[in-house]
Amino acid sequence: MKFQPDRIDTLSIQAHGPGWVVVAGQRFEHSVVVSASGRLQVWDCRAHADLTAAHFDLLAEEEPEVVLFGSGQRLRFVAPALLRGLIERGIGVETMDTMAAARTYNILAGEGRRVVAALLIEPHDTTPAG
Repeated sequence: MKFQPDRIDTLSIQAHGPGWVVVAGQRFEHSVVVSASGRLQVWDCRAHADLTAAHFDLLAEEEPEVVLFGSGQRLRFVAPALLRGLIERGIGVETMDTMAAARTYNILAGEGRRVVAALLIEPHDTTPAG
């Protein structure tokens, strides 16, 4: 799926698919943090089960209004204790699957909102079913 940003002065997620996203013309097949302020970095997490409070505390550095957590190929919530650092700072957290988080990030960033997307990109299983 292709996206066109409303604003060109912020990072946008240009495309996505199972196991990958394209940000600023680069294809990523691992988890990333994307912020409307221009931050783009690897998010050192390969699986939902690996998430810790430190992963989410890192996201507060941008002082966003809201963090969009893309939980992988399906919607999965994390334990509230992992989000405590964000919540205590008054930062909103929305959880959705990674593809929905990518689309929502583009909308909010295009509106000029202070948004950070933490996108969990898990390896895509290409093994045929059966």
